[in-house]
Amino acid sequence: MRVFLDRVSKHFGPVKAVDELSLEIGDKEFMALLGPSGCGKTTTLLIVAGFYKPTTGLVLFDDQVVNDVPPRERNIGMVFQSYALYPHMTAFDNIAFPLRLRKMKKQKIEEKVKAVASLLHIEEILYRRPGELSGGQQQRVALARALVKEPSLLLLDEPLSNLDAKLRIMMRAELKRLQKDLGITTIFVTHDQIEAMTMADRVAILESGRLQQVGSPEELYNMPINLFVAGFIGTPPMNFLVATLEEAEGKFFIKTSHFSLPLPNAIGQKARSRTTSKAVIIGIRPEDITIGQGEIQGEIYIVEPLGRDTLVTVDVGGETIKVIAPAGFKADPHERIRLAFSLEKIYLFDKETGKSLII
Repeated sequence: MRVFLDRVSKHFGPVKAVDELSLEIGDKEFMALLGPSGCGKTTTLLIVAGFYKPTTGLVLFDDQVVNDVPPRERNIGMVFQSYALYPHMTAFDNIAFPLRLRKMKKQKIEEKVKAVASLLHIEEILYRRPGELSGGQQQRVALARALVKEPSLLLLDEPLSNLDAKLRIMMRAELKRLQKDLGITTIFVTHDQIEAMTMADRVAILESGRLQQVGSPEELYNMPINLFVAGFIGTPPMNFLVATLEEAEGKFFIKTSHFSLPLPNAIGQKARSRTTSKAVIIGIRPEDITIGQGEIQGEIYIVEPLGRDTLVTVDVGGETIKVIAPAGFKADPHERIRLAFSLEKIYLFDKETGKSLII
């Protein structure tokens, strides 16, 4: 099923929860809606599900407008953050519930429930109640209940957020594989950028109800179109520094109050063609900085060993810069250190608008 949101808005009084959102989700695509709390991603999901009617705009399933189609007639499966399992029913009865509402024959229900239980490896817990199940088992039961209806569209509202870290990593892989095997168009809501980046074919980033950028995880990471996307995607996040863009004798430089660096001509020329202002924001990812060499001087603020590498926070004239250093890197607070930026990996943003000057 293809889903298309055409200039969809949802207002709650004066609040614009979703503002003129246009987005297309392709057939069999896994699309993540990503953003901070209050950005409109769950509201968007509930509009697609039919629980909310958009204030303006159209929702289309395969070219059919479904604004007035009730949720039960949209052939969707939905998994909530809380799982919403009936506590007095066994796992089997929870999964079978939507089929019984359709008045399906008992033998057919049993066949379908056991088939989806086998798919999710929960055959042994079918006759336990939710209170007797772990969080991961409850999550699988909720997913089985959504899938047993053979929906054309699967809607997932932060289904992994209640799981512990180890189980969350395992379920990310299982959900992604399951979606590919079944070929169900899926919309996945999350505030966790790692979940979105590792699971989705494409990610739509929302902020304050507005779509900021949509693209593959690689596109969002390598080609952020504004400061918000650049700062939201990446762990640790991108470093930002206020600077000026200078040009002298056909060469370009970026200058802060504490250092000056030459820019590759291709980056400088592209930035200069897009703004007449000298005021810019430099963006540089922690993994694109080399510690222990270079022209930028600072002092160690804190060192955080992460196992395979080390996260180092460096104070450069009152500005903190995060750096990914090799595993085993050691230094004491206040120790002087040098940094080198990978100049080809520098991003430049307009200080006033926040828009990228090089993408």
